[in-house]
Amino acid sequence: MRVEVACRVGHGGSEEPAALTLGERRVRVTEIIDRWFGGDHLYFKVRGDDGARYILRRDFELLVWELEVYEAE
Repeated sequence: MRVEVACRVGHGGSEEPAALTLGERRVRVTEIIDRWFGGDHLYFKVRGDDGARYILRRDFELLVWELEVYEAE
């Protein structure tokens, strides 16, 4: 599912997610739990200010963000 992600400059000058928008709801990223590369994608496992965990995928070719996993607390 495509989502809008606001980014900030992280370690080493690379972009990392700061917030994501789900419909009308904006969720602030409070913690980046993990990150990894997968081919032409970059994945982030984050915790939102709603307590849920999200896995976000950044597609380098299409330049879009997608929500891969949502885990409610």
